[in-house]
Amino acid sequence: MELLGRIRTERHEMPDALRRVADAILENPGAAARLTIVDLAERSGTSTATITRFCRALGFGGYAELRVAVATETGRVNQQTWQTDIGREILPGDSLEKVLGVVSGNDIRLIQETADQLDLAVVEKVAQAIAGAGRVLLFGVSSSAAVAHEMEYRLQRIRIPTWSRSDAHSALTDAALLGRGDVAIGISHSGRTREAIEVLAEAGGHGALTVGVTSDPRSPLAEVAELVLTTASRETTFRADGFAAIHSQLLVLDVVYVSVAQRTYERTKQAFDVTVRAVAGHRLPEGEQ
Repeated sequence: MELLGRIRTERHEMPDALRRVADAILENPGAAARLTIVDLAERSGTSTATITRFCRALGFGGYAELRVAVATETGRVNQQTWQTDIGREILPGDSLEKVLGVVSGNDIRLIQETADQLDLAVVEKVAQAIAGAGRVLLFGVSSSAAVAHEMEYRLQRIRIPTWSRSDAHSALTDAALLGRGDVAIGISHSGRTREAIEVLAEAGGHGALTVGVTSDPRSPLAEVAELVLTTASRETTFRADGFAAIHSQLLVLDVVYVSVAQRTYERTKQAFDVTVRAVAGHRLPEGEQ
């Protein structure tokens, strides 16, 4: 996982003093990389000892190593012009050209960060379990519910018995009926959605494999899940973290879906052939208006 993405994800779990250091770096990484340890301590309202603790919490031996890592990463970012608008505020009077630049640049960056941090060994385990599952249950609320529904559609299309739920009572009922050989997937950007945690705990208690999809690998959802798939997220104006996480959540689950399809190739191909024929009569021939 890239350093700035890791800082952004882990800051929520940091003590207040370390969080202030994280915020000072994230506010302007390029400028922060040029600060001395004394300057960064002053800017963050902390002490040099706190800066040192922050470095060690991220696995660096000292401040010099952290500065080099931040400078290296911001240097790569600056070389890609589409990233220059990331994080900028969108004002009511801004042009659509600027809005497009901020939104598209942010989404591209999110997808790349998610791809960089995705644990493919975990993806393989999840895909293998889904390919042979008796039942798959997906759960999410709000924007995560839309992601769960999309994954339900994709898996059903290739003959994987799948259900998505956004109502906690229905999901808990379904989770209680799962067992060994089944899979339950909870989707929550924060990893703190109570209902998602409860659903995975219920499913796991009956022997089902539990999978958490979250931006916070240290969240309660990640703790209750047997396997965890992490996503990246970055807020922009008018799009809080939950909305911003949708594209990265879809990327992660799409990789899982394609991996499942690979493992069930013959069955998947046959399912596509049958379903394409079933809806063929509802498509206008090319050239017709």
